[in-house]
Amino acid sequence: MFLGVLSVVVSLDNLLASLVYSLVGLAVFVAGLFVFRLIMPFDVHKEIEVDQNTALGLVMGSFILGLAIIVAAAISG
Repeated sequence: MFLGVLSVVVSLDNLLASLVYSLVGLAVFVAGLFVFRLIMPFDVHKEIEVDQNTALGLVMGSFILGLAIIVAAAISG
C-alpha cells in the first residue's frame, strides 16, 4: 500500500525535472560567484579568510541569497 502511494508522489518526470533544475541552479551559482570575484578589485578569498573582512562576508552572503531567490522564482514559474 505504501509503495503505491510513493510511486504516485515520485514520478520519473518529476525526478528528472528536479535533477535538471538542481544542475542549472548550481551552474548559476558558480557563474555568479565567478563574476562576483571578477568584479571585485581585490582578492575575495584573502579578504574574507586572512583579513577577516566581515563586511565582505555579509555582501557575499547577500549576493548568494539573492541568487537563490532568483533561481527559486525561476523554478516555481
